[in-house]
Amino acid sequence: MRFLIKQILKTRYTIILAVFICSCNPSVDSIEITPENYHASVDMVSEIMIHDIFSPPVASRVFAYPNVAAYEILAQEDSTFKSLSNTISSLQQIPKANKDKSINLKLAALIAHMETSKMLVFSEEKLTTVQDSLFKSWQKMNEKEFIASKNYALSVVKHIKNWMDKDNYSQTRTMEKFTVDAKDPARWQPTPPAYMEGIEPHWNKIRPFVLQSAAQFKPIPPPKFSLEKDSDFYKELEEVYTTSQRITENGDNSEEIAIAQFWDCNPFVSVTRGHFMFATKKISPGAHWIGIVKIATRKSQANFMQTVNAYTKTSLAIADAFISCWDEKYRSNLIRPETLINQHIDQDWLPILQTPPFPEYTSGHSVVSGAASYVLTSIFGDNFAFDDTTEIPFGLPVRSYTSFNAAADEAAISRMYGGIHYRAAVEVGLKQGKKIGKYFVKELAIEPL
Repeated sequence: MRFLIKQILKTRYTIILAVFICSCNPSVDSIEITPENYHASVDMVSEIMIHDIFSPPVASRVFAYPNVAAYEILAQEDSTFKSLSNTISSLQQIPKANKDKSINLKLAALIAHMETSKMLVFSEEKLTTVQDSLFKSWQKMNEKEFIASKNYALSVVKHIKNWMDKDNYSQTRTMEKFTVDAKDPARWQPTPPAYMEGIEPHWNKIRPFVLQSAAQFKPIPPPKFSLEKDSDFYKELEEVYTTSQRITENGDNSEEIAIAQFWDCNPFVSVTRGHFMFATKKISPGAHWIGIVKIATRKSQANFMQTVNAYTKTSLAIADAFISCWDEKYRSNLIRPETLINQHIDQDWLPILQTPPFPEYTSGHSVVSGAASYVLTSIFGDNFAFDDTTEIPFGLPVRSYTSFNAAADEAAISRMYGGIHYRAAVEVGLKQGKKIGKYFVKELAIEPL
């Protein structure tokens, strides 16, 4: 399996590079930059994050900053899309492009996206390899335009980096690890097979992009912990178990299992082979929705600015959704179903999906899907049907949806089907995400295409 995933990623890397190169048109004086170039750049960042195994919250940060850099460059000459500097926390206006120079703003935006991304990933050499090839090609096409655009892009990247470096990310790298409260039966405990420690316990200290604080949309508390069989909490625990038992009876024919697997998006899945343990590589839940942005912009034939706008607004909502969700996760610090089912119902039970390494409430997929679907609906409409091909590289078939909200609903309930969340985490999490999305649409004045 690990070899297969490696080959898939290698093939996708080759395809992405081909898109970059083939979309350049040497027959014109100006360097032509298309939406496909931007899709390729975003795809490359996604592939690198899969390779580097970024956690879902950190991955959301990696998507957001490069998109902001590109968006701000383009917004200078498009009155339809206003600068985010008056809305996003602490973001000052970027340096203005000098109109006396031969600056291609689309090219500058693309370079800024790649350069900012390089600062946020581990395997930056992968992006550098692609850049070197592109830069040589672009310089041959129009040296003056390329150099002017590149130099301007780098000035913007420096500006974005100064802003980015003040979001508390570096400080959270040195904060203390999460301490497990083993004496309290309601509190989260590490789960098999890797028993990883809780990831990103201080993510609520990351500076939000648009939200006023991590707790701005604090959800209602989860049902009160109780192992009394007539309690609301125990009924939800039992529901996870009975649902799992029911849907596994049909095995590979189960629609619920197909839904759970399609929305798994867990970059921490550990596989044990004898004495060896290794991780399979998957996209994060945020990356799945970023993939949906590509599908939607292609289907709607969005132009370059519209494409960057959709990526930017959606990635910002996803990033703040993770901050909001993680704020609640480590506040309620609720134990996962797997732990309690093994302790009190069935010691041999396994969830359909592998339980991710952090507290249960609220469901990250639900919050993120609620926020992303709300923003995308505001851009593309209520009944935007699409075929979701995001998981094809990971051996999963296409799933079709009548709307972004329908996809979000399925993504949310998939977590209960997978045996890793209680119903409250799913339903309340989806509402939490929708509130975040609604707030974004208002604050960013997001309008339909």
